[in-house]
Amino acid sequence: MKTNLITREGYEALQQELDHLWREKRPDVTKKVAWAASLGDRSENADYHYNKKLLREIDRRVRYLRKRLEEVRVVDYSPQQDGKVFFGAWVEIENDAGESLCLRIVGPDEIYQRKDYISIDSPMARALLKKSVDDEALVETPSGKKSWYINRICYPSAKES
Repeated sequence: MKTNLITREGYEALQQELDHLWREKRPDVTKKVAWAASLGDRSENADYHYNKKLLREIDRRVRYLRKRLEEVRVVDYSPQQDGKVFFGAWVEIENDAGESLCLRIVGPDEIYQRKDYISIDSPMARALLKKSVDDEALVETPSGKKSWYINRICYPSAKES
């Protein structure tokens, strides 16, 4: 079960994707399908079949986005979060081997195409939640528990306000 939380930026990105698909991409592909269909025999018409398939994929994504945008709950930064790891935080962590990572804890819809975002549902995020700087977080991994130490916590909207 996916968490229904999302950052303000994540919500806006999904909304922009939906708008782009619905207002630009879908009408363009629909025109291509109509043009390919007007050529006559559709059985061997690669343009027609490719664009029909693309149209189905766009429609499926549009349905998903519309439904998902109704389900999610936007979580904005709150000053009470300062000093602790909560949803939306950027967290700089380090392990005993000296490896360090800088991660942002976000909703499951936001992690794609970002190597520095992790889902709130992940074992790493669960271990980091409610911790402070210099705290140790024990993360359950398939190869056993791993220790990570929190070096820094910041919230992006804290800078903006």
